[in-house]
Amino acid sequence: MPKLWSETIESHRREVHDAILDTAAALAAEYGLLSVTMSQIAEKTGIGRATLYKYFPDVETIVRAWHQRQVADHLARLVVARDRAVGDENRLVAVLETYGSIQRHRVKAHRHQPHGTELAAFVHRDPQIAQAERKVQQLIRELIDEAAAAGAVRNDVDAGELADYCVGALSAASRLTSQQAVQRLVAVIMSGLRPLEGSDERMSS
Repeated sequence: MPKLWSETIESHRREVHDAILDTAAALAAEYGLLSVTMSQIAEKTGIGRATLYKYFPDVETIVRAWHQRQVADHLARLVVARDRAVGDENRLVAVLETYGSIQRHRVKAHRHQPHGTELAAFVHRDPQIAQAERKVQQLIRELIDEAAAAGAVRNDVDAGELADYCVGALSAASRLTSQQAVQRLVAVIMSGLRPLEGSDERMSS
C-alpha cells in the first residue's frame, strides 16, 4: 500500500476514533451513561453500527477511552508549560497555574450538563486516574526539588509533602470562576513554599 494512502487511512481512523469518543461523552453527560446506546453513538457520529463495533465493544469502554485521552492531554499540557518557562521558580509556577486551570475547566465542563456529575464519578473510578495523579505529583515534586536547590523554595520540608500540599490546595481551583483567580491561588500556594525568612535550616533525616 502506498505510504500516502496508508497515512490518509490512518488519519481517517484517528478522526473517526476521536469523533466516537467526543460523541459518547457528550451523550453520557446529557442523558446519563446507562441511557446511551451504541446505536445512538453510531448515528450521532455518522457511522454504521458495524463500523463502531470495530473500534469499541461497548459504551463504557468508549467513555473510559475518552477520559484516558483527556488525562493524557492534561499531562502533556503540564509538560509543555514546564518546558516553556525559564527559571526554576517560573517552571514551578507555570505548572501549578496550568494544573489549576485544568482543574477549573474540568469541573466546569461537567457542571452544566444534566448528568455531568454522574459521568465524572464514573470515569474517576478508572484505576489509571491514580496513576495519572502520581505522575502529576512526581512532576511537581521534581520542580520543587529544583527550585529548592536554587533557594527559591523551602528545603526544611520533604519535596513530596510539599507536592501533596500543592495538589491538595489546587483542588480548590475547581470552584474558581476565572484564570486570574487561579493565579491568585497559586500565589498563595507559592507563599507557603518560599523559604522561611532568616532560616537556613534543612530537613532533618
